[in-house]
Amino acid sequence: MAEEPRAGRLVVVGLDHRSAPAELRERLFIEEPAVPTALQELRSAGFSEVLTLSTCDRVVAIGIASETEAARNGLQRLARHAGLNENDVLAMARSFEGEAAIAQLFAIASALESQILGEPQVLGQLKAAHRLARELGGLGGELEAVLQAAYACAKRVRSETAIAEHPVSMAACAVQLARDLHGELGRASGLLIGTGDMGQLLVDQLQRAGLGQLVVVARQPHRAEALARAFGCNFASLSELDRLLIGADVIVACQGEGRLALTLPMVAQALRQRRRRPMFFADMAVPRDVEPAINDLDGAFLYGIDDLERVALAGRTQRTLAAEAARAIVAEEARRFSESRAERRAVPAVVALRRRFERLRAEILGETGDVERATELLINRLLHDPSEALRRLAAEDPGLQSDAEGLVRMLFRLEDEA
Repeated sequence: MAEEPRAGRLVVVGLDHRSAPAELRERLFIEEPAVPTALQELRSAGFSEVLTLSTCDRVVAIGIASETEAARNGLQRLARHAGLNENDVLAMARSFEGEAAIAQLFAIASALESQILGEPQVLGQLKAAHRLARELGGLGGELEAVLQAAYACAKRVRSETAIAEHPVSMAACAVQLARDLHGELGRASGLLIGTGDMGQLLVDQLQRAGLGQLVVVARQPHRAEALARAFGCNFASLSELDRLLIGADVIVACQGEGRLALTLPMVAQALRQRRRRPMFFADMAVPRDVEPAINDLDGAFLYGIDDLERVALAGRTQRTLAAEAARAIVAEEARRFSESRAERRAVPAVVALRRRFERLRAEILGETGDVERATELLINRLLHDPSEALRRLAAEDPGLQSDAEGLVRMLFRLEDEA
């Protein structure tokens, strides 16, 4: 008996932060100009529909394949294309097929497979990869359907859990706290005091969040000027600090020279001239740049590294707790999608079965007008082919015959008759 071709199954295969070091993922990373070639390689490996998703956390192929070796062959081709040792890539790869792949894709879209739980970027990255593959002709109905279901799952996770509500890094916490105080940051002015790495990281995040204006001051003027060029903002002399404080809504201090850059009298005077408009201070220096007593002033909100780390730790804890509920949603949505797809695939067989039954009924009614005789003939003809198939299986493969008989009993509820 000739083997029938396998139906297409969803496959998710590649490297991610759980299985491979960043260096290997970076070398396998597929830049946008290389995507057409990568998709062609994957189609040649046995994928009928496919897209590639390359982020800092993962480089994976997501597609429909009927061949058993498609995942392995595709990964080998991508490794060769990147100039990597195929065995090294295969040894670290993670591969999922069928229902496991559906659950994995839903988890990726919901940011449950990211290094930072709940991070929002991955859903946008997946949608961008989806659009590009569609433009390049790499998609069909099956992959389109599972992707749309993944987006719906991600939306439900975000609306029903707190997975993305709590910042989990110190910089993200500081940005959120500044937003809580000032609202949209586009209307806020920033001041960076010093050139420390932690301060630069925070200012970068503030600018990404839309910080309106920024001035850099540092003890070395040339360093302040260089940073101002990097951030696309203005710089000033440290001697102008008192004046600059009056217009600053968000102040990041990162000198760390062992002496206070901002003292209680300086900030008190600035607040008076600001008519108590609030000021947000992030002291990212070790030792401190900002006098702790500033936090007692009405309108001054001071956060040091320890404070931000505590907020970040609380955020990570909250996201971890929310992840349990999110994973339950992913499992439910993946199961629901698999069941609906199985039902859709069964429909053509049911339609064909009904069509055959109707044809036999019409033939018999044309042969006899006796209702009792027609019913007897209909039963005999409906059972003829299944009976012959079961007898043939009993002779050729008793094990398969037993499985087929069990399926017949289940389909027609024959256990109830027993």
